[in-house]
Amino acid sequence: MERKDDTTILAKVTPASPNPLKVAQALSNISLVKWVEPDLDMPLDEYEFRLPSDPLIEHQWHLKNNGIVSDANWRLKKGADAKVIDAWQRMKGYGSTNIVISIIDNGFDLTHPDLKDKVFRPFDSWSNSANIPGKESGHNHGTPCASVALATQNAKGIIGVAPNAKFMPVHGTSFSTRVTEQMFDYCAKNGADIISCSWGTTDGNFSLNAMKEAAITRAAREGRNGKGCIVLFAVGNDDIDFVNFYAAHPDVIAVAASTSQDLHATYSNRGREVSICAPSNGDWPIIAARASWDEGIENEVGEFKYWRDGRGRGNQYKHFGGTSSACPLVAGICALMLSVNPDLTAKAVKSILEQTADKIGSPSEYVNGHSPKYGYGRVNADRAVAEAMRRRDANTALFDTGTSKGQGLFRFNVERQASQGWGIQIGAFADYANVLIQAERLQRQFNAPIIVNINEIEGKTVYKMVVGAFASVEDAKQLGQRMEAAGIKGFARNLADLK
Repeated sequence: MERKDDTTILAKVTPASPNPLKVAQALSNISLVKWVEPDLDMPLDEYEFRLPSDPLIEHQWHLKNNGIVSDANWRLKKGADAKVIDAWQRMKGYGSTNIVISIIDNGFDLTHPDLKDKVFRPFDSWSNSANIPGKESGHNHGTPCASVALATQNAKGIIGVAPNAKFMPVHGTSFSTRVTEQMFDYCAKNGADIISCSWGTTDGNFSLNAMKEAAITRAAREGRNGKGCIVLFAVGNDDIDFVNFYAAHPDVIAVAASTSQDLHATYSNRGREVSICAPSNGDWPIIAARASWDEGIENEVGEFKYWRDGRGRGNQYKHFGGTSSACPLVAGICALMLSVNPDLTAKAVKSILEQTADKIGSPSEYVNGHSPKYGYGRVNADRAVAEAMRRRDANTALFDTGTSKGQGLFRFNVERQASQGWGIQIGAFADYANVLIQAERLQRQFNAPIIVNINEIEGKTVYKMVVGAFASVEDAKQLGQRMEAAGIKGFARNLADLK
């Protein structure tokens, strides 16, 4: 097809040839050929995404409900899930390592394999230090809550909704005004993006006073450099018609629970403050990490401590549920949203979750789109992530006035790029407007030049986009690692191959 220099050519297979990989392998065995490389370039949307290999993922019906618990032969309602795996596939990844989820709770097992390598700036309010107590704390609740949100992908057990997120454990929950201020101020000042709280009270003796309310407000409005920490509270498991006092705070995302049958979990509190509901137990429970000192719940003969049906699924895990489980599930979804659009404010995240939720239950239970049982519906991670991406790509916060459908204004400064050096190719685009949007975002996010190569493929114009122009492939790969940490896949590309 093309001679690049005296010793390098670009060739194309024919319909009668083996595939390019096999041809490249055959050519590499010929002594006259110094090197050969198949061109595996493809549009961005076609890059392969592989589902995690964690062995218990088939039991994590809250991520994707296929209608059955295979080892228990228990029938679920297919599709009654949070659409998390769909969101991963849309993102082509598991979120950014730059997002920090704080779990405020008691009883963290920081030696658990799903949590131990993720810990970031831990804090214990009892000792006012970074020393999180283990077994001696007398609690175990924080461990499963954390795992639902962010259990790492390690092919050993379960996987959290946002397995790449950092984990900020804050230990020592209390209804004390001083401790409430201490915990929320710590999170906001130490880099928490999301604060998940599977605790609270409906006892009027411990309702929020002005100082507690102010502490939550500060975190929700001043954290994240003014964009606000996303604060979530479980509504409570009392089966009553008002929610946990902390969940009723107007800046909080109040999370109720639904079941694997897409019904209201009867224990889940109800009220006008409910924002969203998320899958939990009430029909079939979910699986979560277990603290090593968690003794579980014994049956009448002292057996089957951790599993509803008595089937062993590993001694580091257990069945779990309640609004305690629903809340960190939504926290993980918030982390996926921030991974694709870190510019979202806390208010925008709450609004997107409510706007993109799936209405479940009877339509008659909703008034003006809201139900006291379900809030604005069952959370839909895929739709929430898609909306976060849409707002990012369209720069809605800057350009969308509500009356214009345009993609915004862009200022050009175009230069000819020499055909030398290395960059990170993120894909090929057919839509020029998308090229502009992506180029502006990537340049702003990574402070690197954007190179666009214009090609004709089968009569259509295609724009290959490369981020960076480095003298060495090692420097390009370092940028590639930063981009991957931000959830953007790509590969090192020699610019000479694009001329």
